[in-house]
Amino acid sequence: MKSTPSAPLVHIETFGCQMNESDSEIVRALLKREGFLFTQDRERADVLLLNTCAIRENAHNKVYAQLAELSELKKHRPLVIGVLGCMAQNLKGELAEQAPLVDVLVGPDSYRRLPALLSQALAAQEDGFAQRGFALDLSEYETYEGIVPDREGGVNAWITVMRGCDNFCSFCVVPYTRGRERSRDPQSVLTEAREAAARGFTQITLLGQNVNSYRYGEWDFARLISAVAEIPGILRVRFTSPHPKDFPPALLQTIAAHPKICKHIHLPLQSGSDRILELMGRTYSADEYLALVERIRHTIPGVTLTTDIICGFCSETEEDFLATQRMIELVQFDAAYIFKYSERKHTIAARKYKDDVPERVKGARVATLVDIQRQISLARNRRYLGTEVEVLVERDATKSPTQGMGRTDGNLTVVWEKGTAPFQPGILLKKHIVDVSSTTLYGK
Repeated sequence: MKSTPSAPLVHIETFGCQMNESDSEIVRALLKREGFLFTQDRERADVLLLNTCAIRENAHNKVYAQLAELSELKKHRPLVIGVLGCMAQNLKGELAEQAPLVDVLVGPDSYRRLPALLSQALAAQEDGFAQRGFALDLSEYETYEGIVPDREGGVNAWITVMRGCDNFCSFCVVPYTRGRERSRDPQSVLTEAREAAARGFTQITLLGQNVNSYRYGEWDFARLISAVAEIPGILRVRFTSPHPKDFPPALLQTIAAHPKICKHIHLPLQSGSDRILELMGRTYSADEYLALVERIRHTIPGVTLTTDIICGFCSETEEDFLATQRMIELVQFDAAYIFKYSERKHTIAARKYKDDVPERVKGARVATLVDIQRQISLARNRRYLGTEVEVLVERDATKSPTQGMGRTDGNLTVVWEKGTAPFQPGILLKKHIVDVSSTTLYGK
């Protein structure tokens, strides 16, 4: 399809993780290459795409709420609706039956087929009938190499270095929606990073379900992240997420030694109970996790540590929960993302275990841990009072355009009054910290 004044207008909405943000950039690139145009206004769109997440119940519910709205919209005008991503892959049967308004279902490994499927749906609609198109095969090879993502701006460029997951944690649907692990050619990653730097992006975030597993010939993740950090114009390099099961010393030493690799590690714990960790299939014990934390902090002094916690996993007792609480108090994370367990279809846990912890108990446990972590985060942030931190300027602050917002090397949010000083996203500035909250440092 060639670009014409009547080229179809596409609106895309993205739910879930950074990997989905990166995938939406790939989708935009693929569609633009075939002549599609994009709009921020869903009311003008000929095609509306929802790039979905199947990991958290909240993202799942948001998508169904959006589909209910679109059902009404589609009654009043022609509109092709596509559901992309993990939810399309995991709930294909349910979506096909319960959401007949969906014209196109495309999984994370099939985005190259999306332009043709949308063109067919649009042509059928123009002829007065509906044609549904599905592309839901998993691939052992697809890494979207050669596709330059269509990035919309900002200071950070997401670069996916590997896709899929081989861990098969019992609560997680990712191996079934994104397939098995495969790593990208390092040269293609470096080419993409250089192109991003040439466009003015000064921070690169390398993405993978478990970046520690990255392997391509003689390249491991330590070598890859070090090479990215050497690219001229790049001020900072981040990565997410690693798995506690395999954190090689070489990677820790690389992070510690290179000034451009950020001293922040997101290290998902999920539970502090060995019994629950075993049921989850996490392959490490609480003591092994603590030993890794000690090794990280010894190798990278001042590192920022963040984590993920699941409350109310199948059969979690009060004793199991208290073990998680003790771990949070012992480790003293800088921040934690704490969620209620929600059963995902087709996972090991859904097949083998009963989701038997009452919702009110899950909610109470989440609230308890959030309160404890808020106090820990506040205490850790108070260490910065009266100090000077280096901030990568990102954008105007959310609450006021008179304030600027950026992040430290450790990924802590800093807010300050802009005043008359130059304000340029993408540069590094020094800020003197005069106040803190549990989530933010305030500088001048």
